[in-house]
Amino acid sequence: MATNKNALIRYKHLDMLLSDRHHYYDINDLTSKVNNILYDEGFPEVTRRCIEKDIVYLQEAPFNAPIKRFKWNGKNCVAYKNLSFSIFKQEMSREERNLLREVLNTIGQFDGLDNFEWLDKFKLSLGYNRRRQIISFSNNPYLVNSNLLGTLFDMISNKVVIRLSYHTFSEPTVRCIEFYPYLLKQYNDRWFLMGSTDGSKKILNFALDRIDDVEPLPERKYLECPVDLSEHFEDIVGVTLYEDKPVEHILCWVSDVSKGYVITKPIHGSFTPIKGEEEQKLHKEYPQLQDGMFFTLDCINNFELIRELCSFGKELIVLQSDGTVADDVFIRINEMNKKYSQLRTSSSH
Repeated sequence: MATNKNALIRYKHLDMLLSDRHHYYDINDLTSKVNNILYDEGFPEVTRRCIEKDIVYLQEAPFNAPIKRFKWNGKNCVAYKNLSFSIFKQEMSREERNLLREVLNTIGQFDGLDNFEWLDKFKLSLGYNRRRQIISFSNNPYLVNSNLLGTLFDMISNKVVIRLSYHTFSEPTVRCIEFYPYLLKQYNDRWFLMGSTDGSKKILNFALDRIDDVEPLPERKYLECPVDLSEHFEDIVGVTLYEDKPVEHILCWVSDVSKGYVITKPIHGSFTPIKGEEEQKLHKEYPQLQDGMFFTLDCINNFELIRELCSFGKELIVLQSDGTVADDVFIRINEMNKKYSQLRTSSSH
C-alpha cells in the first residue's frame, strides 16, 4: 500500500512539473524535486531510473500524456507538449461553477485587477455576467507601467527569477540585475516590486514606473524569501526600509482640527494616544498647545514618514524623537518656508 501511495505522489508531482509554464526540468531536476516531496512526506527516495520509468508509464494508457523532450541551455528537458494537460484534469461540477461565479461577482469587479487577462478569460469560460459595481478600490488609471502588474504577479506566483531593467528618476541610464521577486505592494496609489538580488535578508524595492523591462529566466534556480515580509515592514511607513537605522520613539501633537483623521486613520500601527496624567504634564510642558492631543509613534525614519508628518502642515507638530525625525521635519518645513518667502519677495518687486 505504501508503495502504491509513493507512486501516486510521484505521478501527482510529476504532473505538476511537466506542465510548469515557467521552468524547464531535465530528468535530474525531476528526480531531485520528487524526492524532496517524498522525503517531506516520510517515503523512501527513488532513483533517476524510477522517474524515467514513471515518465514512460505516463505516456501509456490510461494516461496517454503528450510528453516532449527538448534541449534547453545544454539540458535535455522534459515537459508536456500541451502545458494545459493534466492526468488529473476533470470538468468542474455545476455547484463548483456556481460558487466561482459568486466569488467573481465580488473580486472580479476590483479596478486593481484589470490587467489580469487570465481572469477575464476565466470569467468568460464560466459564462460570467458582470453585475453593477458595488465596491471600488483606489486605483490610478494613469500609472505608468501598470500593465506590468499581471506579468509580475505571474512571475512571483510561479517562483520565476527575472532579469529586471530599471532606471531612477535622478539617473535615466537603464541598469539590469538578476532579481528574485517576492511581493507586489501598493503605497500611495503606486505599485512597488519587492525582492532580492542574492536571496539575502536585504530586500530591495522598485516602483513599477521605473521598470523598463522584465525578462523571465526559467533556467535560474529561484531562492525563497528568507524573511517574513509582513513583519519586515512593520516598523516603517511606506516601502523604504533602511536596515541600518533604528526604530525611533516619536512624540507628536495634533490639533483638534486634524485629530479625528489621525485617530481614525493612524499614520502607523504603533500610533498611541497619550491620556491621563501624562497628557496633563505635556500640556504644562507645552503651554501654547492647550487644545488637540498628544500621541507617540515608533518608526524607522524614511522619506515616506517625513512626508506624511509634514502633510498635515501646522495641524501636526513633531515635538521630540530619540533620533533624527524631529530635526528632519524641522529642516523640511524650514526649507519650504525659505522658498515660499523668496517667491513672495520676488513677486512683490
